[in-house]
Amino acid sequence: MTIDWQHFTPWSSLAGGAVIGLAAVLYVLLDGRIAGISGILGGLIGPAKLGAPAVRSERRGRLAFVAGLLLAVPLWRAVAALPTLTVSASAPSLVVAGLLVGVGTRYAQGCTSGHGVCGLSRGSPRSLAATLSFMAAGFVTVYLLRHAMGVDA
Repeated sequence: MTIDWQHFTPWSSLAGGAVIGLAAVLYVLLDGRIAGISGILGGLIGPAKLGAPAVRSERRGRLAFVAGLLLAVPLWRAVAALPTLTVSASAPSLVVAGLLVGVGTRYAQGCTSGHGVCGLSRGSPRSLAATLSFMAAGFVTVYLLRHAMGVDA
């Protein structure tokens, strides 16, 4: 394994991780909820009990969290240049991958952010098992597609 030193970004990666950690801590301290993106988005687009003030307040919090995710790019653009994005996968590969991730988050009862960031930091054995499963599935998939089958995307 070699490191591409031209594109190695330890400081921006560290800053991004710190911001994600801070957002997760603030979300649990201020709202008492775990910052798992699939759960936040699912609760935002799922059916709501009409008229319940607590449900409306919860939906506002979820909406604010998603708005923060969407505003991150314009805020970054105001401070620095956006990194160059290169996607080498085909559209069908991306669709299949997205569907598999969606199915996986339902089976795992949470996504990589909920289990990997928040669950591991809380010492959750279930999140450890889920994160190890996510990572193992990713390693096996890349090995099979790229090395065993020779697919380059």
